[in-house]
Amino acid sequence: MGLWIITGHAILEMGIVILLLLGFSFVLKNVTVVRIIGVSGGLILILFGASIIRDIFNGNISTNFLNTQDEPKKDSELIEDKGIENPVIGGIMVSMSNPYWWLWWATIGFAFMIQFNISFKNWPKLLAFFLGHETGDLIWYLLVSTLAFFGLRHMNRKAYYTILMFCALFMVLFGIYLGISPFLKDTM
Repeated sequence: MGLWIITGHAILEMGIVILLLLGFSFVLKNVTVVRIIGVSGGLILILFGASIIRDIFNGNISTNFLNTQDEPKKDSELIEDKGIENPVIGGIMVSMSNPYWWLWWATIGFAFMIQFNISFKNWPKLLAFFLGHETGDLIWYLLVSTLAFFGLRHMNRKAYYTILMFCALFMVLFGIYLGISPFLKDTM
């Protein structure tokens, strides 16, 4: 099921990549715009990472799913399936309903496309970018779903917070890199 959901996600991302290339191809050559996109994308990553770090220290991260062996099973409370039953369409709808997905593509994703000179003229890079991104999505979501299925619910709170902290710090560092990298190149 997860593979079909990711397929829907990939179809939507193919559409957004094409739209970005069709509507913003002139932007790919403007150094000022590249720097603005890099800095804004970097700032967003830094803010997301800092927000996670703050929420960890304030205890605002939900851990209700942890240590569920102490809680009674709630199988009787399962909600009936209503609405879209096609997992591909579900993957599209879930991605579209996530505001961070749009924000990511408008800033960070587009900054990567500019940084790596992704265009229709340079189709091998376009193909490599798209397939690499989707492979990364697939690997990540398969890992997450596998961990969830085989025991993430039995992880202790300290290990969970440690993993979140590591991811948040990586996000902050990557945001710093993305924000300064457009200034490190002489020409675009």
